[in-house]
Parts: sequence; structure tokens; C-alpha cells
Amino acid sequence: MKRATELKWAAIFVVVALLWMVLERVAGLHGPRIEHHALLTNLFALPAVAVYVLALRDKRDGDLGGAMTYRQGFVSGAIITVIVALLSPLSQWFTHTVITPDYFENAIEAADRVGMAARADAEAYFNLANYIRLSMFGAVAMGLGTSAVVAFFVKRAPEA
Repeated sequence: MKRATELKWAAIFVVVALLWMVLERVAGLHGPRIEHHALLTNLFALPAVAVYVLALRDKRDGDLGGAMTYRQGFVSGAIITVIVALLSPLSQWFTHTVITPDYFENAIEAADRVGMAARADAEAYFNLANYIRLSMFGAVAMGLGTSAVVAFFVKRAPEA
């Protein structure tokens, strides 16, 4: 079975995630408004789910002739998820070296300032190695969950 569709949508997902990081930075969520970041970053779920819906519809309509079982949808979403997880170290590096190089220092300072965490604990959490690890595991968990739900709604029986 062709997997070009999954590769395409994994790349689209990564680009959308990077654009979201640019939006967060421009909105000040990586600097002056960083105390709102933990809550507002969760809004990324909306474009993330939208990408999965578009991806599985594209798979169904473009590769599978308009019909798709739940299993086909879930497998396609899982493949997208694995590719996104494998690309996440590169996207995290790009995010924290190009888009928002001051994010970790700003997050550490904010966590220490508001008493969310002692400076040493904040430094242990807010660093590239930890974010790479978290993004890989998060991509797998959220991607598989999203795939499971979206595949249920996007499946379609063949026309009789």
C-alpha cells in the first residue's frame, strides 16, 4: 500500500506545529506573557485534530477510492503519528534554536518567579533534551488517540 499520503500529512503536521510556535512567540507566550503559555498552548489541539481529519479524508478519498474501514483509518493515522514522532527532535531543535531561542530561559525565570518550581527543578524540566523526550512521547500518545477518534468519524463503507 502507498504511504506517500501519510508522509505528506506528517510533513504538513510538522509545518503547522512550527507555525503554531511562531504564533505563540508573536503573541508573547514565550516571553512577556509566558505565564499564560501552559494553558493557551493546549489550543493547538484544534489545528492538530483538523490536520488528522484532512489527512484521513485524503487517504480515504485519494488512495482508497472513497471507502475506508476503521482499521485502515487508524493505521494511516498511526503511521502519520510515528513519522511526526520521529521528526519531533528536529522540530524541537528548530523551534528552540530558530523560532524562540530564549524560551527555556524565560520559562525557567517565570517558574522561579511565580514559585511554580525551584530554579533547579525548572532547569531540569525546561531544556531541549527533556522537550525532545516529551514531544516524542506526547506525539505518540496524542497522535494515536486522535487517530482512534478521527478514524471512527472518517470511516466509510463502500457504496453498494
